[in-house]
Amino acid sequence: MKIRNVLVLPVLLFILTGVSCGNSKNKDDRTADVDKEVIKAPEFDADSAYCYVQAQADFGPRVPNTQAHRECGEYLARQLERFGAKVYNQYADLTAYDGTILKSRNIVGAYKPESKKRVLLCAHWDSRPYADNDPDPKNHHTPILGVNDGASGVGVLLEIARQLQKEAPALGIDIVFFDSEDYGLPEFYEGGYKQDTWCLGSQYWARTPHVPNYNARYGILLDMVGGRDATFYYEGYSARTARSEMKKIWKKAHELGYGRYFVKEDGGETVDDHLYVNKLARIPCVDIINYDAHNPRSSFGSFWHTVDDTIEHIDRNTLKAVGQTVMEVIYNEK
Repeated sequence: MKIRNVLVLPVLLFILTGVSCGNSKNKDDRTADVDKEVIKAPEFDADSAYCYVQAQADFGPRVPNTQAHRECGEYLARQLERFGAKVYNQYADLTAYDGTILKSRNIVGAYKPESKKRVLLCAHWDSRPYADNDPDPKNHHTPILGVNDGASGVGVLLEIARQLQKEAPALGIDIVFFDSEDYGLPEFYEGGYKQDTWCLGSQYWARTPHVPNYNARYGILLDMVGGRDATFYYEGYSARTARSEMKKIWKKAHELGYGRYFVKEDGGETVDDHLYVNKLARIPCVDIINYDAHNPRSSFGSFWHTVDDTIEHIDRNTLKAVGQTVMEVIYNEK
């Protein structure tokens, strides 16, 4: 990606209370109470999510056209199948900024595919071929491991998929792992600027979705959601195109006690997969992405697009904050 500057009470309790006050409210009041019921989502397991992040890192850099990329793609598809999803694979030859043909694969796991009511959850699973933001110029052509930038979002979604298999929410969920997100113009590129070189997998999916006429109420994109002490501000494009959905997510995070992570302030505007989900597929999509307001090298954090994007920077507490928040949101969709 590139930056531009109440639980449902037991039935028995309702029966007991109904003896004394069951007729004290009219129909409209009772309907309003039902609407206010809060569904408790399953418990997001941060240790499990961490293991899924580590498993991706163990393949090495997942750069398109490499063996590590192919093997990791197989792993991700198998995991979604194991967790009960109907899996779709989108294979495509996508052209990079320099003419390289990228053998790409979007991986989709659909839950309740028959449901018309859907929410999209997504992340990119490839890693960048260049550490072009590394302080050492010698590393600029070195592929990055992409543990936070890529693997963290996928790890959170794999744990959500595991929970979806055990207890499904009321509506359908689609988990999409986008490919070839991070093969955009490098800092050292000396040619002219080229439009839309980032997020190639999401551009392809948004134009040719995994099922015809696909639609969802909204999407949630997870990008760089595992770093220690990460902070997620209101991302600019999300604020303009998916504001109500964004505010709902941040409100839920604060209700859960995760306000230190989800900051209710404006951050930067980012070219990321959510942009194309909205522009091309016409689905409002919220980008939950790390924003470091105090880092002079990059607002994405000190190890973004460097060789230091490794497992040592991943914090289970951050994974928990993001994963539990997303689950509470989707399980309360009616």
